[in-house]
Amino acid sequence: MHPFGYLRADSLEAALGADAERAVFIAGGTCLVDLMRLGVMKPERLIDLNRLSLDRVVETEQGVSIGALVRNSALAEHTAIRTRYRALSEALLSGASPQLRNRATVGGNLMQRTRCAYFRNSFPRCNKLVPGSGCAAFDGENREHAILGGSEHCIAVHPSDMCVAMVAFEAQIRLRSKQGERVVPIGEFHLLPGRRPDVETVLAPGEIITEVMLPAVPFFARSRYVKARDRASYEFALASAAVALDVVGGTIRAARVALGGVGTKPWRSREAEQILMGRAPNGPAFEEAARAALAQVAPRPHNAFKVVLAQKTLVRALEQAANA
Repeated sequence: MHPFGYLRADSLEAALGADAERAVFIAGGTCLVDLMRLGVMKPERLIDLNRLSLDRVVETEQGVSIGALVRNSALAEHTAIRTRYRALSEALLSGASPQLRNRATVGGNLMQRTRCAYFRNSFPRCNKLVPGSGCAAFDGENREHAILGGSEHCIAVHPSDMCVAMVAFEAQIRLRSKQGERVVPIGEFHLLPGRRPDVETVLAPGEIITEVMLPAVPFFARSRYVKARDRASYEFALASAAVALDVVGGTIRAARVALGGVGTKPWRSREAEQILMGRAPNGPAFEEAARAALAQVAPRPHNAFKVVLAQKTLVRALEQAANA
């Protein structure tokens, strides 16, 4: 492992004032330490955030505030999340293992990096590692890669389950730096690869995620998360869907649809949501919405199966939400 400096910050001010622009922040470390051991990430300095008071879940009139250091397991089991944002609880519990969920944090999950084997093995042709070097996955082994949001420069899939549900729930992310504070909608936090796959989020050097805010929307309680994967546990999604439905008098008044396992970022489908508006919550509407959600796909030779898999996963999630 590459040598690095280490600082354990006792306050947010100390973390931001410790030459933070040149450091990498660490909390649970379930992704970062793994990539450091592989030699993919080589930070000069780590700033440990675990002593900061960012580990609370608070219900307010505006919704639910989630500290960046809240552990995934604690968030999944929190009463407010289980009852008001069920798809988020289901998404968290479908990820990793109990041991990792006990350590992983909300902020770290937002910053989770791709599982692309070329990236994780420091392959010479990886634009995430060396901009301009090429994308080996584009014409290589791409079974697990993205069919939405990719470019010729990168088709690495975004791996998070949690982020898919948070995109469906229109979460807001609070960021803090020496320059002050700002709030970014989660739909704008992760970036498409375009020509710069190495730039994955809008987070600036020295900026810390402090909080995630979920809005108080009553119909988010009628939500579900469905995940298709190669094995029943400890596996990343080949396709997943987080949905929420507002059904009144047998008609869908509003819907939220987000897909995982198929996009270069957590993928919200406003096209599917629009199809569902004003329709009865039944098979024909769900199937049409699923086709609309996957209408703009660009599969590669080994992952074309994801188109049908994602459609069926979305239909199942919508059925479960409708029958809640």
